[in-house]
Amino acid sequence: MLYGALETKGRRMLCAVGNENGQILERVVIPTTTPEETMPKIIEFFKSKLDDSEGEAMTALGVASFGPVDVRENSKTYGTILHTPKIAWRNFPLLNTLKEALNNIPVGFDTDVNAALLAETTWGAARGLTDAAYVTVGTGIGMGAMSGGKLTHGMLHPEAGHIKMSVVEGDNYKGHCPSHGACFEGMASGLAIAERWGKSPKELADNPEVWDLEAKYIAQALTAIVYILSPQKIILGGGIMRQAQLFPLVRKYLLENINEYIDTKELRNINSYVCPASLNGNEGVIGALKLADMEAAKEA
Repeated sequence: MLYGALETKGRRMLCAVGNENGQILERVVIPTTTPEETMPKIIEFFKSKLDDSEGEAMTALGVASFGPVDVRENSKTYGTILHTPKIAWRNFPLLNTLKEALNNIPVGFDTDVNAALLAETTWGAARGLTDAAYVTVGTGIGMGAMSGGKLTHGMLHPEAGHIKMSVVEGDNYKGHCPSHGACFEGMASGLAIAERWGKSPKELADNPEVWDLEAKYIAQALTAIVYILSPQKIILGGGIMRQAQLFPLVRKYLLENINEYIDTKELRNINSYVCPASLNGNEGVIGALKLADMEAAKEA
């Protein structure tokens, strides 16, 4: 089957086509500006795949969207981008816009981080697990969660990027988040690192003080995730986690925080329990292919 996949990000939109095995066959990148400028280009790409005279036609589309978004299928605003900091996209009916433009083909829809986790549990580091978490640490911070084999939604979807942090002793930074100040995203996102230290994260790669502090904040959030969700594995992705020196520090501080209160085989194998994303940065778009496949199966 040929499926479409759309991964939306603050700076770029990744449009792709692939198959039910998670293989990407073609992709294009479109800059994210405003819906008026960006959506016609996205629609043009996918329309060209609906009637492909050179091969198989696209039969379903998966969308992995930045949030917050309405993921409640019984909601009147299902598929709408909500109170995002990307002001031009607030209240934009992303799902309906795509369905109307693409002849109402089946469209699977979820957050970008839930889609990334779906890819990891289907083909990646958490393959076969029923309970896992995916945390992306980049320009912003987000989390996808799976419990009992189902992606977590509830009243909306997880927003673990805004867990309140206890400020580490000696850190005088007030936090980047306009809503919460010293939350996980406010203290540990790429934007927070750059603002606190006055340089980009890449420029700070050789400064151990930066990454020790960063690891303490990430470990704080992971401690809460362990206690609340009890995942079988935690996967860390995003641009900041390309700083490989973070992983041993995060694992160390996570175990210190738990202080042997929980003793499981997973935590005893901490290097496997807290692990990097395994799909070469393609988790979101591959997860969107899986969303398309799931939606097509529903409507078959």
